[in-house]
Amino acid sequence: MNIARLAARSIIGGLFIGHGTQKLKGWFDGPGLQGTEGMMQALGMHPPRRNALAAGLTETTGGALLVAGLATPLASASLIGTMITAIRKVHLPNGPWSANGGYEYNLVLIAALLAIAEDGPGDISLDAALGRQLTGTKWGIAALVLGAAASTAVIEAGRRAAPATVDADAHDVSPAGDTAGDPVSVN
Repeated sequence: MNIARLAARSIIGGLFIGHGTQKLKGWFDGPGLQGTEGMMQALGMHPPRRNALAAGLTETTGGALLVAGLATPLASASLIGTMITAIRKVHLPNGPWSANGGYEYNLVLIAALLAIAEDGPGDISLDAALGRQLTGTKWGIAALVLGAAASTAVIEAGRRAAPATVDADAHDVSPAGDTAGDPVSVN
C-alpha cells in the first residue's frame, strides 16, 4: 500500500506541478503568466495578476508538497481549493463530462486528494520521516472544508476587487479554447 500511495502522490502531485508551471512559466505548452492573467480577467478573478500568480504557485507548491508527502493535509486542501474554484468558475455550466468541458476530472482529483488526506501519505514520505503523519476522517474533512473555504474566499475577493465598470459575475466559461478534459484551476 505504501508504494501505491507514493505512486498516487507522485502522479497527482506531478500533474499539478505541470499545471502550475504552465501557468507561471509557460512550460508544457502552457499560457505562461500573461496568458493566465488574461484567463483570470475573463473569469472575473480580480486582480488578475495576483490570481494568476496564486493559481500557479498553489498548484506548483501544493503538487510538490504532495509528491514529497510533506504537510499532506494542507497540500491536499490547497489543491482541492483550486479544483473547487475551477469547477465553480469554469466547468460547472458544462455539466459533469470532461469531453464537454465539464467538471468530471476535477471531481476525480478532489476525491483522490480526499483519500490521500484521510489515509495519509504512507511510510515513504517526509511526513513519516518527521514522525507527523496525520491520518483519519477528520483530516479528510478538514482538507475539504479548508479547500472549499479558500475557494469561496478567493472568488468573493475577486468579485469585490472588480473594477466598477466590470461585471464581476459575467465571464467567459471557456477562456482557453477547447477545455475538454482540462482541469483549469483558477485559485
